[in-house]
Amino acid sequence: MRIWLLVLAFGLIFVRSAIPQTQSALALMPVPASVQMGSGQLLVDPSFSVAITGHTDVRLQRAVDRFLVNLRRQTGMLPLDMKAADSANATLVIRSGSGGKDIPELGEDESYKLDISNSGAKLSAPTTLGVMHGLETFLQLVEINAEGFSVPAVVIEDKPRFPWRGLMIDVSRHFIPIDVLKRNLDGMATVKLNVFHWHLSDNQGFRVESKKSPKLHELGSDGQYYTQDEIRDLIGYAGDRGIRVVPEFDMPGHTTAWFPGYPELASGPGPYSIERQWGIFDPAIDPTQERTYKFLDDLIGEMARLFPDQFFHIGGDEVNGKQWDANPKIQTFMRAHDLKNNQDLQAEFNKRVQQIVSKHGKTTIGWDEVLHPDLPKSVVIQSWRGQDSLAAAAKQGYRGLLSYGYYLDLIWPAARHYAVDPMSGGAANLTPEESARILGGEACMWSEYVSPENIDSRIWPRAAPIAERLWSPQSITDVNSLYQRLDELSRRLDWLGLTHNSSYPLMLRRIAGTEDISSLRVLADVVEPVKDYTREETAMAVPTSATPLNRLVDASRPESATARHFADLVDAFVAGKAAPEAKAEISVLLRQWRDNQAKLQPLLDKSFLLKEVAPLSRDLSALGATGLNALDYLDRGEPAPDAWKVEQLAFIEQAKTQKGQLIIMVAPSVQKLVEASARLAAPSPSK
Repeated sequence: MRIWLLVLAFGLIFVRSAIPQTQSALALMPVPASVQMGSGQLLVDPSFSVAITGHTDVRLQRAVDRFLVNLRRQTGMLPLDMKAADSANATLVIRSGSGGKDIPELGEDESYKLDISNSGAKLSAPTTLGVMHGLETFLQLVEINAEGFSVPAVVIEDKPRFPWRGLMIDVSRHFIPIDVLKRNLDGMATVKLNVFHWHLSDNQGFRVESKKSPKLHELGSDGQYYTQDEIRDLIGYAGDRGIRVVPEFDMPGHTTAWFPGYPELASGPGPYSIERQWGIFDPAIDPTQERTYKFLDDLIGEMARLFPDQFFHIGGDEVNGKQWDANPKIQTFMRAHDLKNNQDLQAEFNKRVQQIVSKHGKTTIGWDEVLHPDLPKSVVIQSWRGQDSLAAAAKQGYRGLLSYGYYLDLIWPAARHYAVDPMSGGAANLTPEESARILGGEACMWSEYVSPENIDSRIWPRAAPIAERLWSPQSITDVNSLYQRLDELSRRLDWLGLTHNSSYPLMLRRIAGTEDISSLRVLADVVEPVKDYTREETAMAVPTSATPLNRLVDASRPESATARHFADLVDAFVAGKAAPEAKAEISVLLRQWRDNQAKLQPLLDKSFLLKEVAPLSRDLSALGATGLNALDYLDRGEPAPDAWKVEQLAFIEQAKTQKGQLIIMVAPSVQKLVEASARLAAPSPSK
């Protein structure tokens, strides 16, 4: 049997571990299905070797090459020349039963076993996909200690809970270049996400080169689109990482960008241009014309050949029907075909489109709105409405995906996404047969307020808890463990070139107009963008695709680690469970916030981009002063006067309101200090 050996400058030598480790101590994300800790560890030194036994192919060898490159990045060690050697002498021996499909497919075996012992490390898997996942787990095990870099002795047997674990990125509202997408694919592979859902067309842009219907991209993209060669390259890049690429071409609504080139497809007279604003708009494809289906047959056929995945997403969401209602010919058609309402008309359209998709060898996916009794059971329903909607589809015989609760653009904290499970709510009561129809879910990154500069920070690391929810056992729910591991993962993602951390100070420097951003960062570290769809509701002017994304709300992080840490300190302190040093740390933070206004004022005077956040800065300073006063009352064992308490609580409520579309996240914790100060006694520190 031919053995391929790849050797680079690493060696793994076991030593005894002084402290037994548990599964919770490992910074793995997602948490594996089974972990058994050993008592040793592997030190990383310059003699590490990897042997591939059993099945081997080009994709598997490239996966090992990437593994070694990433291991070098994490450790900073230099490589030696490659050479062949006997597998018996290799440090890590990889055995794959088969290569799996050339193009990843739904339902392939992704399991693996990783066994690290005193005599070496073994990684075995039925397919190359499993090997890829095992290598990512190995990289997450690498840590630094007093002796050097090491990997703990451990036996991990792992497999995913759901076969479909996706990330959708909308590139229509704001165009996202290929290099940005590729680094996010690297992030996906790290946390074992396996579907890239590419939302390629919407009102604001049609982003794919079409040779059959070239005016789609020529007149519908502002010149920002992907060539077919670029798409093939990205599909290959994703496939090398075990990631499927599913395209979405939203129809019959969300199609305004189609009509500048092909107005005859529309249900209204036009004229049409690319939509610059956000929302639900009236234009929709005319579902009553045969030429519509001839056009779609050509387009879907072309795209089906370009995208090799089995699944093809047709959107189908948010059709308001206003153009259909206003078109006499469409109304005549509906009466002639006994279509009672627009839902019936869209169902007829969906059925015709599904037949075209099927003709070209693909399986249709659509959002909740496509669900209709006449829809073939082969169609997959992607639910943005929730588990009850997902369960209803499963009970009717449809396979489904959950995206409700996984919309990253809503700027929810990681813990809130983590709490959403595909099998909760109505889905918790499904029969085993119905439950099997729930394929998994997808995180969604809609792009109204993202650019190539800040998109990574909107996806990472908050996509990782969703990845864990879809991979790990349902019983894995510890939020404290989640955040500890999330911090470690975030640092690891830096090594892959993700910019969720590195873009932050760069954007702050531009906003401040200076290299010294220390005072601006004090403010930026404790604020978060407004949640849900509040940003559109609170905008001073109607936001458009041309609106610059260069404000503090665009640079600030979706979740403030400083505010979360402060909240933990305050909660423990007021409960009398804090460590002795907690109060001192609370005081240091409060003084920093109180004094920051004077330090930030020169920048507020200098930069037009900071004028809108001046009230935030003043509020933060006042919150710091209020918190210190509350601590003073607690120290003295003197209850805060009622008048002072009432005044401060009223101020804090005002400080909680958005300013510059940002929220000061430490205000609720300061409120707890004020309320505690009115209860008289200072809590005793923990012993």
